[in-house]
Formats: sequence, structure tokens, C-alpha cells
Amino acid sequence: MTTTTLSGTIERITYHNEENGYTVAQLLPEEQSGTVTIVGSMLGINVGESVVLTGVWTAHAQYGRQFKAESVQTVLPATVAGIERYLGSGLIKGIGPVTARRIVRKFGAETLAVIEQAPERLVEVLGVGRKRVDMIVHAWAEQQKIKEVMLFLQSHNVSTSLAVRIFKRYGDDAVDVVRNDPYRLAREVFGIGFLTADKIARELGISHDAPERVAAGVAYELSQAADEGNTYLPEGELIKRAAALLGVTGVQAAEGINNLRRDEQVWVEEVAQAGPADQPAQPSGPALADGKPVYLLPFYHGEVGVAGRLRRLAEAPGDRLMSFAAFNWSAAFAVLTTGSTDRQTLTPQQMEAVQATLTHRVAVLTGGPGTGKTTTVRSVIRLAEAAGARLALASPTGRAAKRLSEATGHAAKTIHRLLEFKPGEGTIFQRNEENPLEADLVIVDEASMLDLLLTNHLLKAIPVGAHLLLVGDIDQLPSVGAGNVLRDIIAAIEDHRGLPDAAVVRLDTIFRQPEGSYIITNAHRVNRGEMPVLDNRHARDFFIFKEEDPEKAAGLVVELVQSRIPRKFGFAPDQIQVLSPMHRGAVGVSSLNAALQSALNPPKSGLSERQVGGRIYRTGDRVMQIRNNYDKEVFNGDMGQITLLDLEEQSVGVLMDGRTVGYDFSELDELIHAYAVSVHKSQGSEFPAVVIPLLPTHYMMLQRNLLYTAVTRAQKLVVLVGTPRAVAIAVHNDRAHQRYSGLAERLAAFKMAR
Repeated sequence: MTTTTLSGTIERITYHNEENGYTVAQLLPEEQSGTVTIVGSMLGINVGESVVLTGVWTAHAQYGRQFKAESVQTVLPATVAGIERYLGSGLIKGIGPVTARRIVRKFGAETLAVIEQAPERLVEVLGVGRKRVDMIVHAWAEQQKIKEVMLFLQSHNVSTSLAVRIFKRYGDDAVDVVRNDPYRLAREVFGIGFLTADKIARELGISHDAPERVAAGVAYELSQAADEGNTYLPEGELIKRAAALLGVTGVQAAEGINNLRRDEQVWVEEVAQAGPADQPAQPSGPALADGKPVYLLPFYHGEVGVAGRLRRLAEAPGDRLMSFAAFNWSAAFAVLTTGSTDRQTLTPQQMEAVQATLTHRVAVLTGGPGTGKTTTVRSVIRLAEAAGARLALASPTGRAAKRLSEATGHAAKTIHRLLEFKPGEGTIFQRNEENPLEADLVIVDEASMLDLLLTNHLLKAIPVGAHLLLVGDIDQLPSVGAGNVLRDIIAAIEDHRGLPDAAVVRLDTIFRQPEGSYIITNAHRVNRGEMPVLDNRHARDFFIFKEEDPEKAAGLVVELVQSRIPRKFGFAPDQIQVLSPMHRGAVGVSSLNAALQSALNPPKSGLSERQVGGRIYRTGDRVMQIRNNYDKEVFNGDMGQITLLDLEEQSVGVLMDGRTVGYDFSELDELIHAYAVSVHKSQGSEFPAVVIPLLPTHYMMLQRNLLYTAVTRAQKLVVLVGTPRAVAIAVHNDRAHQRYSGLAERLAAFKMAR
């Protein structure tokens, strides 16, 4: 095959793999009317850009003639039509399709020269004022600087969007930073992981066993472990992981740990040494057969902080709810069942939970759906308020907080809002040990979602003598963030390890359900390791559509959301949430989102859209935030809808929990489509109806707690798409991934120390 050159304009990106950069796109070659298909690793291209490709023509058995690109270079367009497409693509802030058409109509082939050399002439164009000219001039200059950065980064397969982030983070110093310490990118720039930074570093001549590379690789493995939910890794496992990743010896990986330790980036837990008899051992984490635990420093401080603060909370003098120590509980419970419009007789377990909350400093209330957790919490609130206690209610997510408010009739906030989060002001949480909450009782719902670091901040803000009630379902999937907080606290209390004034109450009585209502019944059956009732003839809210072929199952999911469920049950498509166990494959999150977007929010005349990589963002799209952004006060898992997409301002507005959050185009990689989301990402949310694809091809992800979590996200309707065999695999697979967490051991160490 002969290598040749192909020039033209990127018209459409059909497919883009964000991990390896493989792209399928449509190119309009110069002086041609029809497009051609181009394929290859092309991380740095965007719709509207003019490119020069070097590669070969190939013939694909299914897709026909294609140009396989081996190198890509972006260039400024030379034709009038190319200039208009380039300017109208959204690359230059202040110029959208309409303004681009007017500018090119005015200046023709000289348009780019005017923008660069005589931008003041742009006011000659209808609708372009001085303010917009300033915006265009600034954006054009920034683009040129970004192009300079891109020229340097292009050979390292860094995408345009990431180059923009690098430039915005480091400005004119971007190239120097990359040259001098490319591993800074992995630490400081969202979207650039170790592997990308390492590729840049290696091409810059950094050797495979350079100390800075080994240290960065070790830190990366610890960061990956945290993303998997672990607060630490055993030293032996960390060494194996890092050595395999980096291609170095175990000795070299161990030295990388030592270098990070010297730089105070990691903590290596030492085995507690026995001291004099009158000096008890200090609380410590786990001692492991596979070596000492190695923590990234924030997780070590978080774990020590949570353990110490829980103990101090449980043992602090001056109980703020002392009046309940000698309380007439029989009379109080009698009043609870008669003195309210929502009166309901409490079960003995619920009474125990109410009493435990008001007489113990730390209490945990756990149970599955329909076991009366909400009724119990309402009873706690009524008695506490009657005693004059000040309450604070919170949940990890905005949706969960709103649901808690509606269920209890008492104002609830996200934990971030409760702690008065203030980005960019040093101490990001204004409520802390120096400025505690004005509360005698703090109630946290959906406590299974609590990760270690957020829990530490919460405990800092609980005042001395106050009570803490954690409410959650321990059988759901653990938190997205690192830690096993709720499970570890329950273990410490029930095993009488380190928390003296604490109680756990498990609710297991399932209240009566209407005939034919299977959601709660089936959730509990799954949790017990029993097959759910799959009876489409008699069910009213729990159905299975049998389909084993992944492609057909994907089509059925779209059909159910688009028409069949709305027609049969009256739910609008935006009330239906698809929950998938997988990200890849025909019924994975990525493919389903593309199919559902096409069905529910297709392109229309006048409907603004912006393509980034292989993803198209369109006004009306359902989206989800995938990282904590403290400046915007949005967090991993928050969901919303695109209500504004301005091609000229290069801005996107997303309605989330009643407020509009603004994004620049360069920040769109923080958002993914949310027509379908992973079960993990759905935690803390509830939806009127859920559709859950479950196929044997999901085998590796089919676990009992995953299916249980998915089913319990539904308020009124569950529809499974797949096979009973896949359901059975999930039900009988109770081998949930075990997280490395030292919290329970640290709490136990407190008891040993006494």
C-alpha cells in the first residue's frame, strides 16, 4: 500500500475511543462534494477543523473504502466554505454558525487575516459589537497559544480538549511544565492520567526506571486503588502492581514507595509496638500478611480522623439530649401513635431504634426497602423537637436530601451545604471543629454512600455532646469514593470494638405490600439469595422481557423507554432511568446512551449541539457530572439536563437540583450522558421507573448487591431485559469485592488501648 496525503475538513466524528484515541470520522476533502471515511488514532481533532492526513487507503469488508491515517496535522482552512465551517464549529468563543456566516459573507477569503491583523473591522459585520470583538480577539489569541501547545503535544496524542486544560492550568508556562515534569499533568490536570503523562515523559527521554517515573507510577496505583474504593494497599500488593505497570523490579518499586514517603505523599503503617504497661499502644490500622498498609496521605489522615472523632463523639461529656436518659418511653410511644395525622404503630425494632438514637451518642439504623426507616426517623424527629433539640438533616446527594425533606417534613441539605462548603477559600468547609454545627442531633440518610474523606469532614463539625444517627441500607453497593465507612462502623459497634456509647438497630420487618406489587418483595428475595418472582401475568410493577441477544436487547431497552412503558404505565421517558451493570458492549452504558439520545433527543433544526470527541452534547440531553468540582459545587454522580448550549459563547447550562450550573466547552469532559448510567452511579437516587439489562455477557459484573441496588432505585416500576439465567447468576453471586479499609481496626485499637 502506498502512503499518500489527504487534506480536508472534519465534518463528523462517528466514533471516538477516549482511552486509545481510535477515531472514525467523515472528512470532506478539498475540491470534493462528498465525504470519505477516515480511521486511526486521532486524539487532536474536532468537527470543523481543517487537517492534513498522511496514511493509506484500505478496503474494509463491511464498511468499504477508508483512509487509515498514520499522522494528523491541523491547519487553518484556505477556502471560503472551509473558513465558515471552521469559525462556525464553536472553536472560537464569540463566533457561532450565524456570526460565522455573516463574517465570511463580509470578508470572504480574507476573513482569517482580518481577525488576526485588523480585528477592529469586525464591527462592520451586522450584530458584532465592540464587546464581541474583544471576546473574539481574546479567544483567537488563546487559540493560537493553544495551537503552539498542540504542536508540542500532538506527537504525544494529547487531545485538543486536554491541551486546552493544560493551557488554562499553566498558561504560557504549559510547554515548560510538560518538559520539566510531565507527571505533574497526572496530578494536577483532570482528564490526564498517569498513562498519558508517562507516554509524554518517555518520549521526552525519561528512562523507564527513573526515580520520578517510579514514584509517579506507585502514586498512580494507589490512586487507582482509591478509585476502586480502597483506602490503602498492602505493601506487597502495591509493589507487584507498580512493578507490572512500570516494567521495573520489585526493589525499584519499593524504592518508589520510600521516595514518596520521604516527600510526605504516602503513609506506611507500622506495626504497633508494645510499650510500657502504663502506656497503652496507640490506635493503628491493620497488620497484614502481605506487608504494611500504604496510604495516600489524605486517606491516612481521613481514616485516623474518623476513628478518633467517632470515639470522642461517643465519649464526650455533657450529653445534649440528657433529658432522654430518664424518659417515659411507654408514654412517648403511645403519644406517637395517636398524636399525629401520620400515626402508625411502631414495631418493637422501630421503638428500639428511636430510643437508641436519643440515648446513644452514635446510632446506626439500617434495613432494606419497606422496613420502616422513614417512619422511625420521623418519630425520632418528633420526640427530639418536642424536647427542644436542634436538628440537622443531611444526605450525600441533592436528590437524596430532597427526598429526605419530603419524607420527614423537616429541611434537609446535602452534606456539602450543611457544612457550608466555600470553594477557593482555604478551608473549604466553614463548619468544622472551630465552627461546629448548631445542632444537638445530626441525622444522615443514605449513609451507605458516605466515603471516608467526606465522613471525616462531617465528624469535624459535630459539636461536643451532640448525637449522630446514620441511616442507610448496608446491603447496597458501597460508596463510590474510597472507604467502607458504614459497614466498618456497624462492625465496630456490634463487635463491641471501640465505640462504647453506640448502638445499631437492624429493621427486618417488611410492611404489607399491595397484591401484585413485587418491587420490595423481590428486593428482599434477592438480598436473601433467592430468585425474584418473575411473573409477568400477575405482576403490576416488576416485569422481565426475555432476550439473550445483546443487540436485540439494546433495541428492546430503547423501545421500552421511548414508547412501550409510556404507553402502558403513563411514565414519560424522562421518568425512566436505564441502569446497566456494564460500561461497554451493546447493552453497556456507552452504547445505550448513544441509542437513547438518538431516539429521545435527535438532532433538529434550531437545536444547538456540540461534538467533543465521539460524544454529541445537545440541548435537552440528560447528563451526569463525573468528578467533584468544588468551584461549581457539583459532585460525582449529580444529574441534570442541558437547558442552554451557546455556540458563540462556548458555554453550556445544566439544570441540576433546581439551579443552573455553567460549563465552558473545555469542561464538557466532566459531563457524560445519563439516559443510561451504571448501577454504581445511581446510588442515592430514586426514579419512578427503572429498566435494567441483565445478560449472561455481563457475567463478571453480575453480583447480588448490584442487582439489589438496581432494583431498590425504583419507586413504582422495574423492568428487567435479559434472561432468568443472568438474574440467577447475580442472585447467587455474593462474592462482593472486598475493600482495603483500616477503620474497623483503628476503632478496635481504641478498645485495646483502654
